[in-house]
Amino acid sequence: MRGIVAYVITSLDGSVDDPTRCFPPDVDPDKPQPPTFDDVLIERETALIGQQDAVLLGRHMYDEWSRYWPTSDEQPFADFINGVTKYVVTSTPLTTQWGDAEAVQGPLADIVRDLKALPGNNIGVHGSIQLAQSLLAEGLVDELHLAVAPVLDPEGRRLFDGLPELQRLTLVSATPTPGGALWLVYRPAAPVS
Repeated sequence: MRGIVAYVITSLDGSVDDPTRCFPPDVDPDKPQPPTFDDVLIERETALIGQQDAVLLGRHMYDEWSRYWPTSDEQPFADFINGVTKYVVTSTPLTTQWGDAEAVQGPLADIVRDLKALPGNNIGVHGSIQLAQSLLAEGLVDELHLAVAPVLDPEGRRLFDGLPELQRLTLVSATPTPGGALWLVYRPAAPVS
């Protein structure tokens, strides 16, 4: 059965709004080097998206990404996101055409149930922080992947803000990278009986 797999780039203290603050794309060689999105992170991301044939996006992220990714050469994500089926959680029609995109609406639990019932591979949630927060709050994420940068960032939203209650997770794997980052994978913990 398909799963909902959320992937978030975050600072060590949980800031998730701007991945370029965690892993800057342009580096000044005359200054101390910031963390880089190194080969291990790229390898993990490539493996993750290789298991997905659809993504669930919030409307704001869809509108922003539909202007950026069609002309981007940032691989491997550009080919993936441009070619994958995109389900956009929105109450209004999509105004920008971007590949195979479909507006979906209704309660999140119903949307997730219906998408998971379709044949296919996992459904990714990339970016779309508000959507990821809502999915986490409702217990609808089957697996959570965090690319954790070795930085502290006082700016931006925190992924886990607004959770209604304590949620226990099981660590599936923790992969350190040469640049000092971590790739963490969690699943919901089995309920205590």
